[in-house]
Amino acid sequence: MNSINPPKNLSSILSQPTYPLDNITLIPQQSLIPGIPDGILALIAPIVAYWSYATFFHILDIYELAEKYRIHPSEEEESRNKVTLHEVVRDVIFQHIIQTIVGYIVYCIDPINSTGDEFYKMWSLKQKYGFLPDIMVYYCYMYGISILKVVVAICIIDSWQYWLHRIMHVNKTLYKRFHSRHHRLYVPYAYGALYNDPVEGFLLDTLGTGIAGLITGLSHRESIFLYTFATLKTVDDHCGYRLPFDIFQIIFPNNSVYHDIHHQIWGIKNNFSQPFFTIWDTVNNTQYKFVNEYKELQNHITLTKYKEFLAKKEARKSASRSSSESSSRATTPVNTESKKEI
Repeated sequence: MNSINPPKNLSSILSQPTYPLDNITLIPQQSLIPGIPDGILALIAPIVAYWSYATFFHILDIYELAEKYRIHPSEEEESRNKVTLHEVVRDVIFQHIIQTIVGYIVYCIDPINSTGDEFYKMWSLKQKYGFLPDIMVYYCYMYGISILKVVVAICIIDSWQYWLHRIMHVNKTLYKRFHSRHHRLYVPYAYGALYNDPVEGFLLDTLGTGIAGLITGLSHRESIFLYTFATLKTVDDHCGYRLPFDIFQIIFPNNSVYHDIHHQIWGIKNNFSQPFFTIWDTVNNTQYKFVNEYKELQNHITLTKYKEFLAKKEARKSASRSSSESSSRATTPVNTESKKEI
C-alpha cells in the first residue's frame, strides 16, 4: 500500500464492529526500485551516499570552490594529517565491505516485508484510540509510526556512539589500539568520516546502527532512510567546511565545527557526541565550553587566508595575461622593409 491520500471509504472501514480477517491477503511489498529488494537497497544506498557526498566535498577541495568557508586552511590538511588519502580510502572501502557482509546476513535472516494488512492495523488502532479522527489514524499509521521509530533509532544511535566513543578515549589501551587511528586526521575531510580501525568501525557504526534498527523494528524502507541519512550526516560532520546553505549544519548543533574541535589536540577530551545531537555532552559536562569563540577564531583565520587566496589567484591571472601578451608580441611579424629615399 503506497497511497499518500486515504481511500474514500476509510470511515466505513474503520467503523466496522469487527474486521473481516478473510479479506487480508499478505503479499511481498513491491520494491522501490524494480529488481532491487528494499533490504538490499538499504545496504547499497548508504555506500552510494557516502562516496557521492564525500566526492562533492573533494571537488570543492581540489578546485578551490569554497575556500571562504573552510574551517582550516588547505595547507593545514597536508601538513598536520598523519595519514594519506590513499590509506583513508582503502580503510573506508574495507569498512564498507564488512558493513555489507553483516547487513546481508541480517537481511537473509530478516522476514520479508509484506503488505495487505494495513487497514486491519488501522482498524485495530482505531479500536484502541477511538477519540482520534479517522484521517489522523490513517496518517499516524502510514507516516507517524515510521517517524517515531526513526527518531527513537536516532536517539539509540546517539547514545551508543557517545558512550562507546567516550570509553575509547578514557581507556588508554582502547584508544591506542583502536581509536587513535581515526585521530590521525587532525584536519578532518569528507572521505575520512569512516576512517577507523576495522574493529572500532564494526562496533561503533555497523553494530550500533544495526542494534537501533532491531530494537525499533525498522522496516526495510525505514532502514534505507535512516542509514542513508546517518551516513550523509557523518560525512558532513567531517567535511571541513561551514557552508551557509548546508541543511545539516543549520539544523544540528552537532556539526562540522563542533566535531572539528574534538579532532584538535586541545579538544580531544571534549565533544564526544555524534552524529546528531549534543545532549550527552551537555548532560555529562563534556562539551567544549568555547565553541562560539572557536568559530569566531576560525572565521578570522579563514577570512585572512581567503584574502591571501584571492590575492594569489589574481596574481596568477595577471602573470598568465602577461605571459600571453609577451607570447603574442613575440609571434607578431616585424616589417623590416626600409623606406626608399627620394
